[in-house]
Amino acid sequence: MKKALITGISGQDGSYLAELLLEKGYEVHGIIRKVSFEDARHRLMNIAHIQDKIYLHGASLENQLSLYKVVKDVQPDECYHLAAMSFVNYGLEEASILTTNFNGTHYLLEAIREIVPFCHLYFAGSSEMFGYADISPQNELTPFRPRSMYGISKLAGYHLVNIYRKRYGIFICTGILYNHESPRRGFEFVTRKITSTAVKIKIGLEHKLILGNLNARRDWGYAPDYVRAMWMMLQQDMPDDYIVATGKTHSVQDFVKITFKMLNLNYKDYVVTDQKFYRTAEEVPLSGDSQKIRAGLGWKTTKNLTEIIEEMVKEDLKIEGLKCRYDSSII
Repeated sequence: MKKALITGISGQDGSYLAELLLEKGYEVHGIIRKVSFEDARHRLMNIAHIQDKIYLHGASLENQLSLYKVVKDVQPDECYHLAAMSFVNYGLEEASILTTNFNGTHYLLEAIREIVPFCHLYFAGSSEMFGYADISPQNELTPFRPRSMYGISKLAGYHLVNIYRKRYGIFICTGILYNHESPRRGFEFVTRKITSTAVKIKIGLEHKLILGNLNARRDWGYAPDYVRAMWMMLQQDMPDDYIVATGKTHSVQDFVKITFKMLNLNYKDYVVTDQKFYRTAEEVPLSGDSQKIRAGLGWKTTKNLTEIIEEMVKEDLKIEGLKCRYDSSII
């Protein structure tokens, strides 16, 4: 039986990945912050339904010894490094994002190099590494030009894992993932803010939805599809880097329209914009060309944006304890 170790197992991607690996017969281990054990109801809600089937270890990206101990105890065959500080702010004052994400990746790489050099490692890259892109869609050869501390931290990690791959021969793949959503998306993200607030408006708990630039465009995919891509990368004979994306962009306004229409509401009656939520839009849209993983590994998407939003709306209705009528017949 293969053993897998997932950093960030309690997040959206980590929880779906844990489910996938369990289905494939893996022994699944996950790293979480020790404080998560104290507030399991909220911090571990994404994995509550499988918690009796997985092994959880308390550790921190900022503590090298704790990561080393987990890797030594688990001796994983595969490791999926998903944990990171992921707040995207285009100011450059968030230095902790850079240090935490880079150092955590470095500590994990050192532990794997010393203890389980045979382990296959997945590193979670991000479309934010492209930042001020020159062309759209972007592919694996497009130059990186990050414009946020998060993007910089991911790019630094990308270069670091490449060094470990070349210098030490460790099997490492980087997945450059574009935005991907699901009912497990955190409420701090704009997509979940839209669906959850729209549901609250429907049942009278809220009266307006405040957003930034409605014209901002994103390449949105389905999270379970994207974690399947992670697993596929580590099953290959040779490590490589892959873009995982739909290749299609939609605006925030598109997302809002679909959500409110499902709830038989006119978004124009409830949505207001506020400059404090604005961030400068990309002159060239961040949209991924995933031909390499589609052709080489046979990866494909299973849900379009409307289907993703429908699933998110259903979950938010469930959370509110209601079965409101919604309209899913949207083009």
